[in-house]
Amino acid sequence: MTARKTEETLDAVFVQSAGSFSASNGEITLHDVADATVYFATHPQREAGHIPSRRFAELWEGYGEGFAASPPTAVISFLDDTASAPPDVVITVHEPRFHDQSMTYRVEVRHGDIPSSAGPCSLFIDALHSPLAPAAVSLR
Repeated sequence: MTARKTEETLDAVFVQSAGSFSASNGEITLHDVADATVYFATHPQREAGHIPSRRFAELWEGYGEGFAASPPTAVISFLDDTASAPPDVVITVHEPRFHDQSMTYRVEVRHGDIPSSAGPCSLFIDALHSPLAPAAVSLR
């Protein structure tokens, strides 16, 4: 008899905070990314936690139905409180790369205009209904 692995979904939102932001050639880079990427979930149970930001890109690896197969939608929210602060931008994120406390994503813009640079920001990554529980659990 073969053991059958049950796939769970993790209805979560991941949040990455960064000291600054830049964009060019269809990519965004979060500079001085916080050491931890925070997440919170409401299904199948209420849960909050964090994973090391340097390991966040692993959620795209090896899971045929994870982020690589179904790239998540995200919102870039700029934290500058002046009137000239860029408005939030809705994107789809692909192919993350972490290097020297910076996280770079290839992106597709869904709504808004990405500025070429900005100050502090947060990236809210929507993983609702993604089969990521095995990956997220292994990253803790």
